[in-house]
Amino acid sequence: MHQGSWMEVGRLFFVLGTTAFGGPAVHIARMREELVVKRHWLTEQKFLDLVGATNLIPGPNSTELAIHIGYERAGWKGLLAAGIGFIVPAVSLTILLAWLYVTYGQLPAVKPFFIGVTPALFGIIAKAVFPMLRSAMKSAELIVLGCVVFAGSLFGLNELFLLFGAGFAGLMLSWVRSRQFVFLPLLSVGSLLKLSGNWKLFFVFLKVGSILYGSGYVLFAFLEAELVDTGMLERDVLLDAIAAGQFTPGPVFSSVAFVGFYLNGLSGALVSALGIFLPSFVFVALIRPIVRWLRNSPVFAAFLNAVNVASVALIATVCLDMLHDAATHWSTLLIAIICGILSFTTKWNSVFILIVGSGLGFVLR
Repeated sequence: MHQGSWMEVGRLFFVLGTTAFGGPAVHIARMREELVVKRHWLTEQKFLDLVGATNLIPGPNSTELAIHIGYERAGWKGLLAAGIGFIVPAVSLTILLAWLYVTYGQLPAVKPFFIGVTPALFGIIAKAVFPMLRSAMKSAELIVLGCVVFAGSLFGLNELFLLFGAGFAGLMLSWVRSRQFVFLPLLSVGSLLKLSGNWKLFFVFLKVGSILYGSGYVLFAFLEAELVDTGMLERDVLLDAIAAGQFTPGPVFSSVAFVGFYLNGLSGALVSALGIFLPSFVFVALIRPIVRWLRNSPVFAAFLNAVNVASVALIATVCLDMLHDAATHWSTLLIAIICGILSFTTKWNSVFILIVGSGLGFVLR
């Protein structure tokens, strides 16, 4: 039984999409803060299950998590309202940056304000990781799995390998205990036809959105192969597009709107954004009933538990990477410490902590 209206879901995720700077780990931390801690829309366990499920499908994880939560709160209308509300601000701001780029030949000089953002994000993510770890590490086996995934991520092992590896390890442990055997079929995605004009852009990004796992850095590699290596786009423009996606709040996948605008104006931006985000709605709609079935099945629950702890371990790795980056200069380390203290000792909204970090970064550097 869905407990809310699609309008409240749309409003909340529009606000999150407007203010959630910093990438998927930060988006997940913000969603947990707003939906588990403040509004109690989801339990900690349900939130973890959705995080784990979205890590198993291609596409932008935080966007897919928003879509999942929207359905849990308000059904199919909530699914659409959450996804659109979270995506639209990022795409709109990215298109604005693309227009400035095309018109004036460069991006606005906003970098000084972002010097303090990354170290400020450390505290926000760290505050979310600890309670999620407590919920995910339900047994000694899961604690060991989480530590193995964390170490594997530090050594550069592929995220998808770690997630599925942990899931199947959880299944094997369950099989040893219950002497049951299960098999998970893997879906393969075929290559798509490339057409001309906007249709070509649409199908290029539809393909990327259908098969891409991982972070914005993985997105860069895919776009370089699809656009730069094929001669559609200059590499410098792609770098500026990725920068624009990082400057704006919400999913970094909004970078494709910049590319689409550069190549074919506003219509190109819109069809590019539609192409890369459309698979997320489809995948979430397809796996939505499976998540509940996994949790209700004693054997498959072991798979989901293992994936959950692996997902949180990967978020913890992001947190550690941010602290490492902050430690390269005294000013960013100081910002990380100050914002970390604020995150753990106050009830400030993470937006205010980001503003503090941004202001300190601008002043100190």
